[in-house]
Amino acid sequence: MIKLAYCNVENLDLKKAYGLVSKNRQDKIDFYRFEKDKKLSAGAYLLLKKLLSEENVTNPIFKTGKYGKVYISNIENIHFNLSHSDKMVLCAISDMEVGADIEYNDPKIDLSIAEHYFYNSEYENIMNSPTPSDEFFKYWVLKESYMKYTGLGMNLNLNSFEIIIDDEIRLKNDNKNLKFNLFNIKDYKIGIAGHYNVSDLIEYEVDELY
Repeated sequence: MIKLAYCNVENLDLKKAYGLVSKNRQDKIDFYRFEKDKKLSAGAYLLLKKLLSEENVTNPIFKTGKYGKVYISNIENIHFNLSHSDKMVLCAISDMEVGADIEYNDPKIDLSIAEHYFYNSEYENIMNSPTPSDEFFKYWVLKESYMKYTGLGMNLNLNSFEIIIDDEIRLKNDNKNLKFNLFNIKDYKIGIAGHYNVSDLIEYEVDELY
């Protein structure tokens, strides 16, 4: 089982949302200075809460792993991952480990990031593409989703593994038969790594999160 959903939280009612999140999430929201970041933090939590409720998961207890990945400690076989960028929040839930990432497809991205931090073949493919910035974000969300899948996050070097994008997307020298999926929504790229192919990407309106 896997579900992947996103929501534009630009018009989130922050006051209303604040009262619907956990105390820990309220503390995270309070940490941010700008309203935009507060909305992203609140919206990501509410989207997770929405998806969990649809799977009849109530009163989850969240804990943080060694490298910062949050997990549900009191319910077996429910894994999740959150991401946000610009105006969008993203949530994936699965009965197996999962990683997901969303990024605004910024055409002004500094491509030297890929030169210095990506695998050599990935950088070459980006620079040989007719749309280098678009290609960059394909690799970025796929690599980020894999790093989040492992639970290591940024403790796993971006150039320590290679993503192959051809007829199918795969991890070079993969021994876990991982599945990668890539989506385009408006000006955003979404990548997901896990043990299932994902065909459905659910969009929620912000009013559905309350």
